[in-house]
Amino acid sequence: MIRTRILPILTVVAAIIAVWYAFAVILNAPFERNAAERAGETIGFAEILPKTMSQQRPVLPAPHQVAVEIWETTVEKNITSKRSLIYHAWVTLSATLLGFMMGTALGILLAVGIVHSRVLDKSMMPWIITSQTIPILALAPMIIVVFNSVGVTGLLPKALISTYLSFFPVAVGMVKGLRSPETMHMDLMHTYSANRAQTFWKLRWPSSVPFLFTSMKIGIAASLVGAIVGELPTGAVAGLGARLLAGSYYGQTVQIWSALIVAAVLAGLLVGLIGWIGGWLNRRMGVREARA
Repeated sequence: MIRTRILPILTVVAAIIAVWYAFAVILNAPFERNAAERAGETIGFAEILPKTMSQQRPVLPAPHQVAVEIWETTVEKNITSKRSLIYHAWVTLSATLLGFMMGTALGILLAVGIVHSRVLDKSMMPWIITSQTIPILALAPMIIVVFNSVGVTGLLPKALISTYLSFFPVAVGMVKGLRSPETMHMDLMHTYSANRAQTFWKLRWPSSVPFLFTSMKIGIAASLVGAIVGELPTGAVAGLGARLLAGSYYGQTVQIWSALIVAAVLAGLLVGLIGWIGGWLNRRMGVREARA
């Protein structure tokens, strides 16, 4: 069982690394050829190949360069150091978690209102969907500027951007989950003279839990994206977004890619944690996990 799960993943990872190395050679080779031409030398592929893997500022860094950078900025740096990726990841993670909690709470409240009120269903749902058509890169600077004008800086503006991205999948998933009980079960609750609150807690809420955790896995990844995007227009000095900015300013592509890989790993761990909690809770409740 473990082999059947891990082998396909390792195969895909190996293929990605192989393609990555191939493109690193292709994209970095022109610099080496130009350097050789300026020096009046002729350089062959056998000489170009190792040089494309060790450039200081490559167009596309090789996987081992990114791995070395991650090792040096995580294991070999104190976690309180401004050069530690763990420190920057924690700054981004704090905004991610705060925004995710607010977005989840907002999404659940909106879903409950939409399911129980036809007026909210007809008025709110189109606006919720429309809100996601606004590019976050255009909205984030507006949010930052507005909050800066009233003296609110730091964690909260970034968390609100994460909230904006994470509430939508939770709201949509919870609406579907709260409406998932079959008509027969709803009729049974009416037969027992159950009121709305009893029907909600005894039937609708348990039925919606698998949908909730499926939506939360999407929401936590979106929340991380929001936190990183929120760091870009602020000129932040801490966070994974700040590392991306600093790397782009100074042409440090290895730094950029290391921050991207750490962000991807962090997203994977968060999604995996939500999935594990959801799976455990579903097993405890005796229900099957909803599939997207």
